[in-house]
Amino acid sequence: MTDAVLERLLAQFAGVEDVVVAFSGGADSSLVLAVAARALGPAHVTAVTATSPTYLDEELAAAAAATASLGVEHVVVATHEFDDARFVQNSRERCYYCKAGLLDALAEVAAARGGATLVDGANADDVGDHRPGMRAAAERGVLQPLLAAGVGKPEVRRLARELGLATWDAPQQACLASRVPYGEPITADKLAAVADAERALRALGFRQCRVRHHGDVARVEVEPTELERAFALRDEISRSIHAAGFAFVALDMDGFRTGSMNEA
Repeated sequence: MTDAVLERLLAQFAGVEDVVVAFSGGADSSLVLAVAARALGPAHVTAVTATSPTYLDEELAAAAAATASLGVEHVVVATHEFDDARFVQNSRERCYYCKAGLLDALAEVAAARGGATLVDGANADDVGDHRPGMRAAAERGVLQPLLAAGVGKPEVRRLARELGLATWDAPQQACLASRVPYGEPITADKLAAVADAERALRALGFRQCRVRHHGDVARVEVEPTELERAFALRDEISRSIHAAGFAFVALDMDGFRTGSMNEA
C-alpha cells in the first residue's frame, strides 16, 4: 500500500536535481535524507554535518553511521560560532546567527556541487516555538520538505521506522547553547560542563534529557515518566553533575520539554 505521507514528501523534490542536506543525524534530518536519496538517487544527495563546541561528538558518529547506511556522500564542516560576538552575547536571536552561519557554510558546499538546493529537517511542529533559525532558512530559500508537507514529529518517527532508519526513535537534540539562559554569555566551558553532565545522565539510562546551565546550578530535565526514577537515583545524579563542575543540582518537576528556556 502506498504511504500518503511518503508520497507527499517525495513530491517536495519534484524539479530538483541535486541537494545538500543539513544533517544532524537525528530523526528529522535522517528521514529527509532518506527521502531525498529515494527521490533523486544517492549520487545526487550530499549530507553535511557541522562540528563545533556547540555539538556533541556522539552526534557526529551517529550522523556518519546514518549516511553510510544510505550510501550518500557525507561532508563534515567546522563552524565557528564563537567568532561571532552576537552568538556569544546570547540574545533571543542567538539561534538566527548560529543557523545563518551553518547555512552559509552549507551554501559553499552546494556551490561546489554546481548550485545544489539546500535542504533541512524542520518539521511542522517547529512553527509553534520561538525559533529564529527558521527565519535564516527562509531568507536563504532552504527547502523544508517536512514542513511543506505538513509532517510533524509523530509522523516523522512512524515513517522513519517503517523505512528502517535506525534513528527513528533518536532523542531530540539541540545545540548545546540552548542550555544557557538568554542574556548569559555562551562560553566553551559552559557547553563542556553541560555535555559532561548530559553524558552522565545518559549513562544512567535517561535517553531524553537536558541539563540547563544556571551558573552554579544545573537544572536537570528528564521525561515526566522518569521523574520518580531520577529522584531514586538522586545520589548518583548529584555526584555525576557535581563532577561536571556544578555546585548545585536541581531536578525540574515539570520534566523535559523542548525550548524550556523560552518560558522565561
